[in-house]
Amino acid sequence: MAAHRLRPGVNRLFAMGPELGSARRAYSAFQAFTEVLRLPSKQLTKLVFPLQELHGHFVPGSRPDLHLNIFHPSLEDIARAESFFTASARNRIEYLTSAVRLDHAPDLRHPEVCFIGRSNVGKSSLIKALFSLAPEVEVRVSKKPGHTKKINFYKVGKYFTLVDMPGYGYRAPEDFVDMVETYLKERKNLMRTFLLVDSVVGIQKADNIAIEMCEEFALPYVMVLTKIDKSSKGHLLKQVLQIQKFVDTKTQGCFPQLFPVSPKHCLRKIIAFF
Repeated sequence: MAAHRLRPGVNRLFAMGPELGSARRAYSAFQAFTEVLRLPSKQLTKLVFPLQELHGHFVPGSRPDLHLNIFHPSLEDIARAESFFTASARNRIEYLTSAVRLDHAPDLRHPEVCFIGRSNVGKSSLIKALFSLAPEVEVRVSKKPGHTKKINFYKVGKYFTLVDMPGYGYRAPEDFVDMVETYLKERKNLMRTFLLVDSVVGIQKADNIAIEMCEEFALPYVMVLTKIDKSSKGHLLKQVLQIQKFVDTKTQGCFPQLFPVSPKHCLRKIIAFF
């Protein structure tokens, strides 16, 4: 499937914005983001732009192959994007339905973005965090890997549908390949895939299968590094550089910039990428 264009309401979030310093006063009506804007600059950068914070640990003069500014939204862009996930009477955010096969999936007109990853990679926790401003939306998080067994669809206002795919690897559904491969290959309104990789262990064999599917079907996808708070800075830097090299040399459809996240490092930059 060829890369698709997102509708105008979402496309405008891809605009490059000003640097950190000029954005503190913008869109402060959203309480969650207002709290972030009050942080000191160093802590703000660490929270919202963790790759930039990591970059500061390299030896001066070295030039690691980290793509920091390909997608570099301003804080205004991020705050505006967060409003997409803020439930209101005019912006309904809700669970729609689940499906075990593509032919059971609803016929939806909005663009779709899907999240896929290895069992226990933190996918449900990430999606739950994305919906933190819509507390009536229930996303079950389990300590046991392989909790998600169906394709789950969530409406995000009038903008798009978020799709939660079953985890692959340990305790994956028996029909995982048929279920997920068919969706990725044939879903016409799938606009972008977020592929989650555990930053503690890096890209595993099971991840390669998902990457190969995205590449084979010519899907535009983004690599999201989870659990970045679980490693030392040195180990995390090593993993980030290895994964960045893999993306640069082994992929064609993957967005070249990595997106590191954790419960302690907010998801607002990935929100803006929608």
